[in-house]
Amino acid sequence: MTAGRSTGQNCTTVPAFADTNVVVYAFSKDDAKIAVAEGILEKQPTISVQVISEFLNVCRIKLGMDVPTRHKLARELIAGCNGVALEPRLVEKAMEVEVQGRISYWDALIVAAALLSGCDTLYTEDLQHGRTFDGQLTVVNPFVAA
Repeated sequence: MTAGRSTGQNCTTVPAFADTNVVVYAFSKDDAKIAVAEGILEKQPTISVQVISEFLNVCRIKLGMDVPTRHKLARELIAGCNGVALEPRLVEKAMEVEVQGRISYWDALIVAAALLSGCDTLYTEDLQHGRTFDGQLTVVNPFVAA
């Protein structure tokens, strides 16, 4: 999905997870951030129900989108990315990550979704660039130079 359009393809096997801010920046007014976000989304990363829900909320509150528009974009996001469902084992892993990683529960839920999906990269600006979790997942802030 790029700025409102889906690639319409199946997800790739690239083990990367995109946080909400990556999706939102595809709709920003900053050309550099749009380019970075679209580049990540074109690779069809893994996302979670949390990312989709947060995206819908930002579309409503900050971007002022009407219901049909934001629902259309959310459906395109769902169709264009690997999805992670909210289930008990994800919550259990998030609680573990919250304590061990000393991060907020909501950030831990994102990290847990990425870990349980087998991702090795988490694209986000909400955690320290280069930080690793469980020796498997590395945080990458793709907007550092954007």
